[in-house]
Amino acid sequence: MTVHKKLMEARIELQGTQLKKSGLNKFAGYSYFELGDFLPTIQSIFYRIGLCGVVSYTKDYAELAITDVDDGTLITISSPMAEANLKGTHPIQNLGAVETYQRRYLWMTALEIVEHDVLDAQTGYEENARPVKVAPKPVPQVVKGPIPPKVIQGKPGAWQLKVSIEPNEYEQSFEEWVAIVFDATQLALNEASSEADVMAIFRNNRNIFEKLKESTVDYEEILSIFTKAKNKFKKDEQ
Repeated sequence: MTVHKKLMEARIELQGTQLKKSGLNKFAGYSYFELGDFLPTIQSIFYRIGLCGVVSYTKDYAELAITDVDDGTLITISSPMAEANLKGTHPIQNLGAVETYQRRYLWMTALEIVEHDVLDAQTGYEENARPVKVAPKPVPQVVKGPIPPKVIQGKPGAWQLKVSIEPNEYEQSFEEWVAIVFDATQLALNEASSEADVMAIFRNNRNIFEKLKESTVDYEEILSIFTKAKNKFKKDEQ
């Protein structure tokens, strides 16, 4: 059996599994696959049929090499590298985010995992939707409600988060500021390797999360995210 035939067999077998999306973008309103949702299943399938996938990175490209362990033939899937410039993160956290995204997209490409709802949510696509007229751009209004801080940061250290707003962006809403905090927090949690790391992220940046109390729903959501991250490591240690 060739590497191409084995890869097709893996794709067909994966189609028959019930994968669940655990990723949630609460601001755009859609769910998505995280690596952990499909990679363990793929690895089990690959092991059974005799395939091995290895991801590597260069300055310009990320590459997934899928090798037939029986005859040594391989298929290579590559993707151009890009930068992640998310506010409130260290350079190494940005690099980790890029590599995590690349691994996710390479495996999704290799196994033909499609997320239609993500595209629909981001583009506003609706089946059989009628054309609509574009309304004139409204005059900017002063945003009411909590005012986001220009700069806020946690305690100095490995897990310090710093969330800043550029001067010309200061009129943004509190909800948009919350989105930045959630993105920065998720990137930090992605780099955590233990329950202690999760607790350190929360403890060192408590002042940022306390600001979320001005929106009860958002504060409860961040607590839920930390609880989920902490329980994940507890489950892994059992």
